[in-house]
Amino acid sequence: MTSVIERLRGDGPKFSIEFFPPRDTADEAVLWKAIRELEPYDPAYMSITYGAGGSSRDGTIRSIARVATETTLVPMAHLTAVNHSVAELRNVIGWYASVGVRNILALRGDPPGDVYGDWIPHPEGLQYAEELVQLVRSLGDFCVGVSAYTYGHPRSPDLETDTKYLVRKLRAGADFAIAQLFHGAEDFLRLRDRVAATGCDVPVLPGVMPLTTWRTLQTTIKLSGAPAPRKLLDRLEPLAEDPKAFRAAGIDVTTELCEKLIAEGVPNLHFYTFNRSKATREVIARLGLVPARA
Repeated sequence: MTSVIERLRGDGPKFSIEFFPPRDTADEAVLWKAIRELEPYDPAYMSITYGAGGSSRDGTIRSIARVATETTLVPMAHLTAVNHSVAELRNVIGWYASVGVRNILALRGDPPGDVYGDWIPHPEGLQYAEELVQLVRSLGDFCVGVSAYTYGHPRSPDLETDTKYLVRKLRAGADFAIAQLFHGAEDFLRLRDRVAATGCDVPVLPGVMPLTTWRTLQTTIKLSGAPAPRKLLDRLEPLAEDPKAFRAAGIDVTTELCEKLIAEGVPNLHFYTFNRSKATREVIARLGLVPARA
């Protein structure tokens, strides 16, 4: 199975796509419609998130197995330490390997129901993401990614401390990091520079969500943990009641963000799709990232 790092090598920028697991049969149909629509665009890899609940986890495992066995895509499975013993984590990792998944995004995970809540590890589980990285590494030839927070983790006291812990995760054996959402290219580039300044050369990849509705903008603000800059709000707020105009402007904003990142040498753009393909396809077409066979 091809690794994420192998897919990121070579000339020119690439892109990847992220989905969340289906909750029911209808969700599964929507997910697979999006996967099949994006498959011809040859993303570097695709990932499916891993929820805190049992049904969500089952959906991740079932869906990533289908991707590995029924598509041409390179799958990356998310894995969190939430509510898992080490023995359970070993079983999930082994199952991923058995269906051909060799790329894992290792996350500590957020407290169920409250990202700002106190983290309580499983009594027989792991405390930190770096421990999960080490566990995955110990169980086979996996390519391992971790998460990064452009504005710092919600529980980090400052960016210096946050960078220290991020670099610890990377040096524990991670091959790359994916940054959570952010508002401006400069914000992400400062994160990249902070990591590089420590002497760590592990690539940090930007996470991007196309701004198609007022709600997606609010979601970006919430997930980033930082208020949107006034310049962005001045451009999009007046269009909040006009869905068509907002979508057009939002796709423009997203494309411009990606263009700035590519100009700065970012090797890959990781798109959060919300299980829809159209907006991502529009942006990558504008960026010229569509292969000739698509």
